[in-house]
Amino acid sequence: MKLDILAIGAHPDDVELGCGATIAKEIASGKTVGIIDLTEGELGTRGTAETRYEEAHNASDILGVSVRINMKFADGFFVNDKTHQLALISKIRKYQPEIVICNAIDDRHIDHGKGSKLVSDACFLSGLVKIETKTESGEQQKAWRPKLVYHYIQWKILEPDFVVDVSEFMETKMKSVLAYKTQFYDASSKEPETPISSKNFTDSVLYRAKDLGRLVGVEYAEGFNVERFVAVDSLFNLK
Repeated sequence: MKLDILAIGAHPDDVELGCGATIAKEIASGKTVGIIDLTEGELGTRGTAETRYEEAHNASDILGVSVRINMKFADGFFVNDKTHQLALISKIRKYQPEIVICNAIDDRHIDHGKGSKLVSDACFLSGLVKIETKTESGEQQKAWRPKLVYHYIQWKILEPDFVVDVSEFMETKMKSVLAYKTQFYDASSKEPETPISSKNFTDSVLYRAKDLGRLVGVEYAEGFNVERFVAVDSLFNLK
């Protein structure tokens, strides 16, 4: 299956929080989107790897993504090395996305910055013909480099390089986020409090999008960073 967009997160729920509304918008316009979770989120204070799989499945159904896989890298301890790069390269070549969206360039959780660089490096290396990878059936894969790599914004308030108007898709995003019932605000939960389990955090997902929307004259927006200049065909492509 060839994908238009491949969204990648260090943990299940990273993609939903970072760019869930943008994904929902692109899917509604006819684009095919897949998600890769690098880890099972097994070190998370709340929930388990098993509950995260169930929640990720439910969130994927809400967003309408075509495929979702988990790389099962070690939560908290994966590194940006040849082994991890090759594992990701094989997935990039399998799905041949035009665009890859991945973790924030800099963030509070150490896996986010690591995941961001790992994905970025893998996207570049995936285009080198002398790097050999094979399919599950043993066939040689062709080199493939995504045209664009974008980074969504997470815990830290980073200044975006561009924003996407997601006003009509925030409800879908929030449903996909709250599908992770073990992770986010639940007044009846007996699990330990974490930085993302408070009502303040859940509310912040909305008011950050609302503030970005305010800056560009729409109701809600999601922000992204880029590593290199992005070209447009016309000045009229910009809103």
